[in-house]
Amino acid sequence: MELIVKNINELEKVVQKLLGFAKGRKKMLFTGEIGAGKTTFIKEFCKHLKVNEHVTSPTFSLVNEYSFNGKSGEEELIHHIDLYRLKNAEEALDIGIEEYLYDDDYCLIEWPEIIENLLPEEVVRINFEITEESTRKILFL
Repeated sequence: MELIVKNINELEKVVQKLLGFAKGRKKMLFTGEIGAGKTTFIKEFCKHLKVNEHVTSPTFSLVNEYSFNGKSGEEELIHHIDLYRLKNAEEALDIGIEEYLYDDDYCLIEWPEIIENLLPEEVVRINFEITEESTRKILFL
C-alpha cells in the first residue's frame, strides 16, 4: 500500500490504515533517510494507542518502552528501538533484540537493516521517502 502524506495532520489516518494493513502483526520495521519522518510517525502511532508517556527518539538509549491499555483493558507495551548507532547484528543481540522480536508486544524498529537475518517472518515494513520538503511517500509492505 502506498500513501502520499502532505501534512502532519494526515498521520492519524495513516496510522489507522497501517493497523488495518498489519492485521494484528505487531513487529514493524521503519526505513527511510534521516528526516523522513519515522520517529514522527511512531509518535503518532503511540498517540493513537493512547500512550501516556512522552514519546521520544531512542537514538541514544536504543530502546524506549511505552505502555497503553489494550482493547481488553489490560496494559500492553510498545518497544521503540533505534538501531542507527549499532554496527552489526551482534551488538543488537547484546541489547536483547531477540526478546523484543519474539514477544507479544508491539516492536517498532527504526534502521532495522542490520538485523535482517534475525527477523521473524511476519513483520510489517514501512518505508518513508521524502518527495518534497513537506511531502512523504509512505509504503507498507
